Amino acid sequence: MSKSSPRPSPSAAKTLASEAAARRAVANDSSTPRPHHIRKFSNRLAAFMRWLHIYLSLFGLFALLFFSVTGITLNHPDWFFNEAEKSVQSEGKINPAWLRLKSPEPVIDSQNSDDETRHVARLEIVEFLRKTHAVRGALSEIKADDRECTVTFKGPGYAADAFIDRDSGDYKITQTYHGFIAVINDLHKGRDTGTVWSIVIDLSAVVMTLVSITGVIILFWIKRRRVSGMITALVGTIVVLFVIWRWVP
Repeated sequence: MSKSSPRPSPSAAKTLASEAAARRAVANDSSTPRPHHIRKFSNRLAAFMRWLHIYLSLFGLFALLFFSVTGITLNHPDWFFNEAEKSVQSEGKINPAWLRLKSPEPVIDSQNSDDETRHVARLEIVEFLRKTHAVRGALSEIKADDRECTVTFKGPGYAADAFIDRDSGDYKITQTYHGFIAVINDLHKGRDTGTVWSIVIDLSAVVMTLVSITGVIILFWIKRRRVSGMITALVGTIVVLFVIWRWVP
């Protein structure tokens, strides 16, 4: 007479049921990506963000230091403007024929749009002053009335003004040098610095923004510092906004 197999205990039955359920779950989830694929992508993204953050920081290092230091010199001009302003005055004579042209020059921009200024040889006058007096900076303005022609040059920490008699060609020119601190302050503000430096300022701002963003993104991969880091960033933001709201007129 054959013996029937013993019945499994309740605990063993539960174990078998849970194992079967786990096998079914694995079979149902076979279409989803495997966890190690997700981890691999996450690791690659983290490595790329670290690389981007490091090299953007190094690339923009000088720009960041420059705009940080000049921010202090701009905010506290009384600390740094002890250097004396230097002015150099000169006199000379220019070809009177350049000051009263028989036929007016074509309108190039707003600086020679009026009738008197169009009867002045702008290019010849500007190049003569640059060559004779080593004038630097960009041409800021050239204007003429019935008696006098004025020419103004401006650059970072620099200005030159020439006053020319249109009848005789005699002129006086004053060049003003404001010193090194004024030069770097004007570079910070982009004042009288030209188009190329304006592009440099924009690119520096983009680099600094990307450095900040990648730094925050990297923080999410550092589990031990994630919460404290975000709290620190939030506190810093609140402090700045509170100072603006409370003390800025």
